[in-house]
Amino acid sequence: MATRKVLWNFPNKLFTVGVVGLCISDSVASVAPVRGSSMSPTLNPAKTNLMGISTDDYVLLEKLCLNHYKFKHGDIVVFCSPSNHKERHIKRITGLPGDWIGNRKSYDVVKVPEGHCWVEGDNSSSSMDSRTFGTIPLGLIQGKVTHIVWPPQRIGAVQRSTAGHI
Repeated sequence: MATRKVLWNFPNKLFTVGVVGLCISDSVASVAPVRGSSMSPTLNPAKTNLMGISTDDYVLLEKLCLNHYKFKHGDIVVFCSPSNHKERHIKRITGLPGDWIGNRKSYDVVKVPEGHCWVEGDNSSSSMDSRTFGTIPLGLIQGKVTHIVWPPQRIGAVQRSTAGHI
């Protein structure tokens, strides 16, 4: 009878840990990979590590900011593409609702509407961002990047910077 109880307790505890982990991942924080060089040198600064193997950064996404859409200029966010909801992008917020943004490519000035933000990659030459697809609805944002968690030599907080964007 004791063996039966032990066999039942293990899956029961495993299920509980899984449900708690899923809740935390869905509403508090999760880890996301960074693909491409649009945020270089802040994220993915080097194409290969010392052994010649390509390594992408993995970042911690804080999701509590989504409760009231609390964002600031310079925050790096992960969001669904406005044209393809299966694609995720990672960019820096350079404009919030009510801000006027000058587009260097077209020389236009755009006012960011309520409920939207303007995002740009740190590496503007290889970034598809608001200069390409316009403002982003805040509802498409999935979280704010706070830390790099992989590779080990890059673990640390991500700086919220607006240098070169304002």
